[in-house]
Amino acid sequence: MVDSPRAVAATRMLVALCVSVTISYGVLYYAFTVLAPAISADTGWSATAVTAAFSAGSLAGAVAGIAAGRVLQRRGPRLVMTAGSLLGAGAVAVVALAPTYPVFVVGWLLVGLASAGTFYPPAFAALTHWYGAGRVRAITTLTLVAGFASTIFAPLTAALGEWFGWREAYLILAALLLVVAAPAQALTLRLSWHHDAGTSHRRADRDVLTSRTFLLIAVSGTLASLAMYASLVNLVPLLLHHGVNLQLAAWVLGLSGAGQVAGRLAYPALDRLLSPNARSAAVMGVMGVTLAALALVPGPAPVLVLVAVLGGAARGLFTLVGATLVSDHWGAHRYAAINGVYHAPKGVAAALAPAFGAGVAAITGGYPAMFGVLAALALAGAALAAVAGDPTGVRGNAGAEAIAAAASASPSQR
Repeated sequence: MVDSPRAVAATRMLVALCVSVTISYGVLYYAFTVLAPAISADTGWSATAVTAAFSAGSLAGAVAGIAAGRVLQRRGPRLVMTAGSLLGAGAVAVVALAPTYPVFVVGWLLVGLASAGTFYPPAFAALTHWYGAGRVRAITTLTLVAGFASTIFAPLTAALGEWFGWREAYLILAALLLVVAAPAQALTLRLSWHHDAGTSHRRADRDVLTSRTFLLIAVSGTLASLAMYASLVNLVPLLLHHGVNLQLAAWVLGLSGAGQVAGRLAYPALDRLLSPNARSAAVMGVMGVTLAALALVPGPAPVLVLVAVLGGAARGLFTLVGATLVSDHWGAHRYAAINGVYHAPKGVAAALAPAFGAGVAAITGGYPAMFGVLAALALAGAALAAVAGDPTGVRGNAGAEAIAAAASASPSQR
């Protein structure tokens, strides 16, 4: 940051993003994991049907991320993220008040669209554009804070559900998006936003998106995302298969979450030590090795805890690798548009991961074999990242020039 007023404005923006992204994940994602059984019991809709509506919304959000990235590239994050929070509040209200299953599904599709404007990718774009060379520290701070979304919102949602019921709980949570997240974004995401929407830049984007490097890192990230989310959903069932009791399995899952925080704290050092592709390959490699160890090693408990913590660290690092890979290769200037495309297949993989894991377990005959398949996917992703090479597409000086121009602009500019 060049001057004090801009530094203050950027700090306020980072705080607002930490708060709003944490709320968004808590309300639009984690609350469902707590309230799903109550929804099924109250409505009579099967657990499969309820989960299918949620997954459909996740798929819609993944696809919508491409369009959100393009709009953000032209208009900046203030419009996209504020509109996302307002839409999210309305969508959650639709879910809460849904009288029939079709309306419930529509509500979740709207939730998915809202998530495209409120989750990590648009926030990463804002921090990448405004923080320039300091983006790694800012993004790390955001993911450390928002990483506690489940820690905050799982017990909060459970308490609200017990006190008021699932419908009322969702309405209360929707109010947080409406009265906290949306105003915070509207009031603080006001730093200048430089963009170019001309034909030359659209052509440059196409050159990047069709380049060998982009295609390989996109496939690599998608394979690793599929392995990561499928393993996370099925970790407790795997441990129960190994003979671990439910209480210990829950502890192992919780400690793996602590590992994510440790991994994210280590990311700035990893960023300095390794090139982008080497960093990505190393993280996915550790993920693959830990998944293989979970498949093959039934115990003792301390070993399972250690492996789970290492796996959690890999997951935490993977989030940050995905946040910085596009800007590391192609600069910050076209980050929003390109990153929206990069994250879309990863979002689809995350949405399909629970069903994919269940299908693989059914075909292979159990959870250990399923984790072996997931390990192979993660290691394949690591191999692709390692051979992706350096981009020959467009980077140039546009990104640096945009950052320099933004640094000298007024914090109140649009």
